[in-house]
Amino acid sequence: MRIIAIIGARPQFIKHFPFEKACEGRIDLKTIHTGQHYDENMSAVFFEQLGMKKPDYMLNIGSDSHGAQTAKMMIEIEEILVQEKPDGIVVYGDTNSTLAGALVASKIHIPIFHIEAGLRSYNKQMPEEINRILTDHISSCLFTPSNIATKNLNDEGLTQNVYEVGDIMKDLISYIKNKGLVKEINDKDYYYATIHRPYNTDEKSRLKYVLEALNKLNRRVIFPIHPRTKNNMGAFKLNIEDYPNIDFIAPQSYINNLSYLINSKGLITDSGGMQKEAYWVEKRCVTIRTETEWLETLIGGNNFLLFHDLSGMNDKLNESGLNWNDELYGNGESSKVIVDKILNF
Repeated sequence: MRIIAIIGARPQFIKHFPFEKACEGRIDLKTIHTGQHYDENMSAVFFEQLGMKKPDYMLNIGSDSHGAQTAKMMIEIEEILVQEKPDGIVVYGDTNSTLAGALVASKIHIPIFHIEAGLRSYNKQMPEEINRILTDHISSCLFTPSNIATKNLNDEGLTQNVYEVGDIMKDLISYIKNKGLVKEINDKDYYYATIHRPYNTDEKSRLKYVLEALNKLNRRVIFPIHPRTKNNMGAFKLNIEDYPNIDFIAPQSYINNLSYLINSKGLITDSGGMQKEAYWVEKRCVTIRTETEWLETLIGGNNFLLFHDLSGMNDKLNESGLNWNDELYGNGESSKVIVDKILNF
């Protein structure tokens, strides 16, 4: 069986690596990298340190408006799928690359396998929400990470070929920890922060408020600064020197990012995936959003949503009495189950 996987952004490398490993000797897997995001740090880690295969097709689409970017991807993906005639495609998550691949495959009647299906933030101002809803409704098999995601699909009338398999990102966490790749950091008295979403960074007053809140925390903050955030700080004339409690560092590779998280006293983020990673390595998380797709992480007070008023971050980060569920989002072998289901399909 030949399957083509479509990736394009940093989180999809994380999801693709375990799937690629699980396909070895079982599925003829080829990969299209749309180039929606290109991060040398991220690529180096997966290709050099973990031995991930180079993509069979590199499209180098780059940044553009949502419509233009998605359209360019669709044109090139269609040519490849017509030429390769795969038995199915795999798409991950909720990016424009995911939607582009799914739309093309659906038009030429190629089965679509959606990994990380069923997530809903119920915030249609987020382009990711539109992408995931549309992809779910044209997919042939839907692989969900939790019973809440499965219920979301069922509520929308999607009940056939829905499989609750756990979260494939947990597979990679387990792999890295088992291989001893996590790096030790000597001074562990810090919080780790990752902030990049437009609603936290694209307006001067909001970005300034977020940075001031981080600067007031009772521990220093290590903050790998996303290019969007760095560019906006420059445009808004917000000087790094004005935030002495924040150590601004360059964007990190996946293993370095995970190492900083594991060695920290807690996480502040607006990322989706890092909420789960914090949970799996038992770190308290404050999510600077009004909603989350990962509702299970809120149970037991392990993850908190704060947005309009960030003055309570210190208290939330230092609350005691956490209860971790080791089985949340599976047992770290989701990729093997997914391959089994694809072969059965």
